[in-house]
Amino acid sequence: MPVFPPLVSPEELLGLLGDERLRIFDATVVLSRAVAGGPYVVQSGRPGYERAHIPGAAFADIPGELSDPASPFAFTVPAAEHFAAAIGRLGVSDDAHVIAYSHGSVMWATRLWWLLRYFGHDAVSVLDGGLAAWQAAGGPVEPGTRSYLPASFTARPRPELLASLADVKEISEAGSTCLVNALREEAFRGTGPGAYDRPGRIPASISVPWEGLLDPETGRFLPPGRLAGALAAGGVRADRPVVAYCGGGISATVDLFALSLTGRGDARLYDGSLTEWSADPDLPLVTG
Repeated sequence: MPVFPPLVSPEELLGLLGDERLRIFDATVVLSRAVAGGPYVVQSGRPGYERAHIPGAAFADIPGELSDPASPFAFTVPAAEHFAAAIGRLGVSDDAHVIAYSHGSVMWATRLWWLLRYFGHDAVSVLDGGLAAWQAAGGPVEPGTRSYLPASFTARPRPELLASLADVKEISEAGSTCLVNALREEAFRGTGPGAYDRPGRIPASISVPWEGLLDPETGRFLPPGRLAGALAAGGVRADRPVVAYCGGGISATVDLFALSLTGRGDARLYDGSLTEWSADPDLPLVTG
């Protein structure tokens, strides 16, 4: 059972440091690509973690240990056995409470949040505003590395939180589910430099860019009322199921986290997202 709220402020975490129930992880990943576009180059955020991290925090390697090593895509939900072994090695037991944070984009923290929830672990929170907000609030940092003692983790997958390629094909044609694209507006419209095989969005998609769910000044999540307003303004309806996607199943978890803060914990992730969809020339994409 969760012992802390799903969104933890830096000020709250300052008072929690040293709590034996906590497992704090820096989940940062660095994505880079040429200005003219092309596929992202995925780099570990470990060097930044080793320069400065929240005292006691360990590092969670999302594209490495916590993704499917056999997948052709950089970020794919692993098998339950793989995840249980990997997260257990990091020190997460069934009764631990995880706090995830990242440097730069919050999407890496929400990806770790989503992975734990998908595998049945609800005791997980996201640090609001990440490392930048932590330091702005006077939180200390330390260099080097930390680790927790290995633990036993029981994976209990929740398939109802995941949408497959076949599911999204059906959803796109039926139009009875809110198919949320979490990317920036230019990516939604297929304009500007692209990172995937073909530009555009899946037919019947609506646009709720993940960055619009955050305060641009602080990087913190908008209050629940404003989150609900931003989601509704993008076309999310309370009377319809929601499936969110992006480029590779990462930034869409920001939208899913925001939905959960407004009481919508039933939304699904299309994990393959545009990386998988755009690779099939027979699948349609809409631009404009």
